[in-house]
Amino acid sequence: MTGDDFNAEELARYSRHLIMPEVTRAGQRKLKAARVLCLGAGEPSPPAALYLAAAGVGTIGLVDHDRVDLSNLQRQILHGTSDVGRAKVESGAERLREMNPHIEIVAHDAQLTSANAMEIVRDYDVVIDGSDNFPTRYLSNDVCVFLRKPLVYGSVFRFDGQMSVFAPHLGGPCYRCLFPEPPPAGSVPNCAEAGVLGVLPGIIGLLQTSEALKLVLGIGESMMGRLLHFDALKMKFREFNLRRDRECPVCGDRPSITEPIDYEQFCGVKSAAMTNDENGVPTMSVRELKEKLDAHETFALIDVREPFEHEIARIDGAKLIPMGDIMDRLEELSPNERTIVLCKSGARSAQVVGFLQRSGFSDVWNLDGGILAWSEEIDPSVPTY
Repeated sequence: MTGDDFNAEELARYSRHLIMPEVTRAGQRKLKAARVLCLGAGEPSPPAALYLAAAGVGTIGLVDHDRVDLSNLQRQILHGTSDVGRAKVESGAERLREMNPHIEIVAHDAQLTSANAMEIVRDYDVVIDGSDNFPTRYLSNDVCVFLRKPLVYGSVFRFDGQMSVFAPHLGGPCYRCLFPEPPPAGSVPNCAEAGVLGVLPGIIGLLQTSEALKLVLGIGESMMGRLLHFDALKMKFREFNLRRDRECPVCGDRPSITEPIDYEQFCGVKSAAMTNDENGVPTMSVRELKEKLDAHETFALIDVREPFEHEIARIDGAKLIPMGDIMDRLEELSPNERTIVLCKSGARSAQVVGFLQRSGFSDVWNLDGGILAWSEEIDPSVPTY
């Protein structure tokens, strides 16, 4: 069998494609020759990868450095219960090979970084970005611009999702044209903190797959130059027109960024991760907190998560004051009393500590790692979520 031919099993498998005049055998050959990279084996990427495999895309790459966690299974359908603890790219590759043994799966068990992104992306025709953090989104965008690869973007948050196609080399805008600057570090909670409706990554991921297949086949009207927003609560789609920014530092007429940069620094991740004297937010470990609780020291322990989070998991003795209520309930706290602030992972509580410092609190501390660290290091009976 040559690279352009199909055996009897493949002809049967792809028969519903072959009878479509927009696809036919010639289009299926294009799919078989295509190489599509999925960034992130979580969120929108699993359904995208599954349908790419089902469609007969010849080579599918998976990039992820995480391992399957039980909390992933509510939405990341590429993995099963027996995969908990396995590398996501390993379990994902196994599932895709089961879906279609006639294709090649390339597992990149690594975090996409400025050091490896050009090498990884270079070998693919289309990139589907299912990442859940801003450094990776800006990195994938820039690298795709440099290498002239179409980027099919998608993101999800609680009940909302959005997607587009960024391809300046084809005349459209890039991600930076839409979002020139990242939001302040810690100001936008990720899915682990804000949650996401389990089906939403599937909806956005399938829309991304549709765009990727159209790009490979060279048919239809691309989402390039348009942003599609989906509200699952209202079951409503909205479309926004996008324009290429001629002053864009990456895809503009006079680009100032021509190679990968330090994206964690660009997005403020490094500065947000600094502790104590480096950024003025004193940090206390969960072990230090445990010692103080055991010694019956006097201090205020404030939980700034939401009430529904507090119902799932809590530290005994902590007073619940959700982050959004801190300003209105400031009189419940004493500026002269040692105050330790906690949340799920430490991001929201760090913002509250900064606010309290500006409000005159001189002895206020952020609990490093939040209740997740407490569960992992101190009390495993406290549920994680």
